[in-house]
Amino acid sequence: MGKSKVLILDADGTQSLPIAESLHSHGIEVHGFFHAKMCYGYASRYFTKRRVIKAGYGENYVQQIIGYIKKDSIDVIFPMGDLVAELVCKFQDRLRPYVRFVTPDYQSFREGYDKNKLMHICKKCNIPHPRTIDLSICSINEVDDEIFPALLKPNITTGGRGMTMVRTKKELENVFESIHTQYGDCHLQEFIQSGGRQIKAQLFVDKQGKLLCSSVMHKQRFYPEKGGSSSCNTTIIDNNVVDNCLTILRAIKWEGIADFDLIEDPKDGKLKIMEINPRVPACIKSAIKSGADYAELYVDYALCNKLKDYHSKPGYMLRHIGFEFLWFMSSKNRLRTTPSWFRFWGAHLYYQDFSLKDPLPFFGGTFENIVKLMSPSFRKSKSGTR
Repeated sequence: MGKSKVLILDADGTQSLPIAESLHSHGIEVHGFFHAKMCYGYASRYFTKRRVIKAGYGENYVQQIIGYIKKDSIDVIFPMGDLVAELVCKFQDRLRPYVRFVTPDYQSFREGYDKNKLMHICKKCNIPHPRTIDLSICSINEVDDEIFPALLKPNITTGGRGMTMVRTKKELENVFESIHTQYGDCHLQEFIQSGGRQIKAQLFVDKQGKLLCSSVMHKQRFYPEKGGSSSCNTTIIDNNVVDNCLTILRAIKWEGIADFDLIEDPKDGKLKIMEINPRVPACIKSAIKSGADYAELYVDYALCNKLKDYHSKPGYMLRHIGFEFLWFMSSKNRLRTTPSWFRFWGAHLYYQDFSLKDPLPFFGGTFENIVKLMSPSFRKSKSGTR
């Protein structure tokens, strides 16, 4: 029997690098779909074959997946991004005759991915979460002033796009129509003040809701500093976080990987669930290096192979060189941060965007990020919560 073949979809980002590395180390042939050659994933030495796909996330993309699967005898597809994860879930009946993958049913996917629905599920399960008002059933006039300052959030969004800080009902009235027109239904959520920890948790559950693997990370630095992408994180052990997240996944009958964002509220000290990302996060490398090999688990589960036991260990640090540089340039806490910004090497310290074993992705991804940061539309989409 020949090597298993895995096609990574939306393999542009940094999360594809440790996934491809892990699969390659286990003798699996790794293929990738990319949106451009100038990105992190395309230059990685761990990909056997690469294809640039210009199509959007619709019928044409599905046809290209099926065509590629047939031509190259792909065994498993592994989506990296939110939109392609939703595509695979939505068109799973079309794809299953040709290839294996892991996804919940579409109703479960939407209940987890829709930030407004997720908050209602948290409330029903008595899991800590920010107070939330559904603006599709509550008019702005009915919103009470106690919720301000608050975040106006599209129910479905990625990367914080469309999220806008509002401090009064008047500010909400001024921005609501434009956000609603661009992003669809929205909700209003109390703003959690800074000062608490930001946590990420990853869980992999089977169809019966059994937890197969979990990991928790403490985001110690992020860029932008007021709630951006992780630039430095460390794996920790927090069974209470895992238990709360598992309760939610079981409530919505989730199957496969889910990544949770949580923020600690300084007012009551509770870690509150903010959202579910239906895929591995960009900073998954620290979890994989700590012992939670989601790449191998995903493929073995999809192929119905015997599963190994995976246990994430604490103390594995991951830094993003590009974001750490930007954080240092902008933060007033640059000389009094923990862990020290000047710790560049040591046991269990890894880099999200660089590896001596696979150095070329750093250059393609860094160039792509510079181009993004020069785009006014991209900067505007990321500035709403400041």
